[in-house]
Amino acid sequence: MSETTGEILEAGINPLRQPKLFELSPHLLLNSGFGFFIWKRYNQLAMRRNRHYLVPILCLLLAAQLQAISQKVTEKRIATVLSQADLTRGFWGIEVVSISNGKTLYAQNADKLFTPASNTKLFTTAAALALIGPDYNFRTTVETNGTLDKHGRLIGDLVLVGRGDPNLSGRELPYLLRTERNDHPIQVLEQLADELVQKGVKYVDGDLIADDSYFAFERYGEGWSQDDLVWADGAPVSALTINDNVIFVNILPADRVGERAFVHITPFADYYRIDNRIITTPVGTVRKIFINREPGSTVLTLWGNTPLDDAGANEALALEDPAEFAAALFRQLLEKRGIVIYGRQHTRHTELASISTFTVTAIAPSISRGGDEPSRSLQNQPLVLASYESKPLIEDVRVINKVSQNLHAEILLRLLGREKGTAGTVEGGLEVLRGFLSQAGVPADHYAFYDGSGLSRQNLVTPHAVVQLLRYADSQPWGRSFRDTLPVGGVDGSLSDRFKNVTEQGHIYAKTGSLGGVKSLSGYATTEHGDRIAFSILSNNFNLPNKRVTDTIDAILEAIVEDGPSRKK
Repeated sequence: MSETTGEILEAGINPLRQPKLFELSPHLLLNSGFGFFIWKRYNQLAMRRNRHYLVPILCLLLAAQLQAISQKVTEKRIATVLSQADLTRGFWGIEVVSISNGKTLYAQNADKLFTPASNTKLFTTAAALALIGPDYNFRTTVETNGTLDKHGRLIGDLVLVGRGDPNLSGRELPYLLRTERNDHPIQVLEQLADELVQKGVKYVDGDLIADDSYFAFERYGEGWSQDDLVWADGAPVSALTINDNVIFVNILPADRVGERAFVHITPFADYYRIDNRIITTPVGTVRKIFINREPGSTVLTLWGNTPLDDAGANEALALEDPAEFAAALFRQLLEKRGIVIYGRQHTRHTELASISTFTVTAIAPSISRGGDEPSRSLQNQPLVLASYESKPLIEDVRVINKVSQNLHAEILLRLLGREKGTAGTVEGGLEVLRGFLSQAGVPADHYAFYDGSGLSRQNLVTPHAVVQLLRYADSQPWGRSFRDTLPVGGVDGSLSDRFKNVTEQGHIYAKTGSLGGVKSLSGYATTEHGDRIAFSILSNNFNLPNKRVTDTIDAILEAIVEDGPSRKK
């Protein structure tokens, strides 16, 4: 510190009595000429002014100037990253805001609409935590409107009722660092079947019905690509979801070249008819396997080749009708336990055309019904023979955001409509979501959503809308829980292999997004200087390798987090 600067800091000039003095910019304050002016003014006023004002004012002005310098450096670094020729043919949208003071630290096309991919899940999961609550439980039951006599004969239909539980599977909860599944993907159905045996059910003199009418029979979202519907990413949505509405296909080479490969399916091999044309080829050849299922068909065609020494391939393939699958599987489990069903098996859906279309806006705090239907008269209450209750909703929100689970996000959207809107439909959920976003201060013209997962290519959102949602969530009682459901850089989920630098690891909580030509990353981060920020980086229309775009997004965020010039490494 210079002698002159030391004198100024000791002087204490009252800014309220000398407003003209402090209207000058921080840049001028650091200019040597202006420093002399301050020193001269100090000599005139030091003897008759209070000495307790100038130190904090100078500190604030200096901090502002340093922040301005840091912003310019960050802007320059980002501009350098994006100036590379192959990156200029696509579109970038970025906004970064300080959570502590709300100041925009960087913006580029922040008010332009982009396809967000799975960043859509930020909106769906935030609305669910705000309106339904983290402690909500799903309930799955086996019911009848008939009677059970002392001989174990059920006179009436046996109904398996789903109410949206997305985790009737072998998925281990809570989620810890990565997805873990046990060897019992149908364990909940087995438990329900065991309960029926314990209740003394031996014969069902009626039909077995799989009821997913809690949501409308609306399996797919608007704007989904047809080729997604075969795979787990595009699994059909149902209130009765078993094993994420997929089957696992394991393909192994045969014992000899020229023979058909082995194909093994779990958890229910009889659901699909398999047309296996995969041939075992000599050691050293390249595995090429193709799978096809036409919409509406239950025939799986597999063709191609697999080398004799191949370790095997595993694929998760989507079901056609989840409730139909559940009915067939549950019947098999009951018959295996000696329960005889005299009737046929079928499904109970709610047709979309049968649902009222009037709208409602949900802004009130939630009191969850826990998956129960609206109250009925006592005489119409079914007899519940077996039931299962899920873990709290927050556990599934963690799964949705950590691993970007599409089906679970779509279930959550329909749950919003069912619990807080007019019906368990896509439009019912979206209408509730729009009401929530209005409350959160997100401008209505800054987004257009058509599903809850981001699989739809018709979804649009601005970086500003994403950041506003993140800032709003941070200010809510559920905000910390919401943040903790996001992947952590260098630690878990879809960011486990990114941001492994010591500086960034564990300081970035963000949701990834990916479609063909689309990459996105939005969330929270802490800069090197300790400032908490909310950010959104959206990229569209790129015909580049995925890693190239991902690395660019990471470089942009690193420039923001490092809060200054590039460090020597």
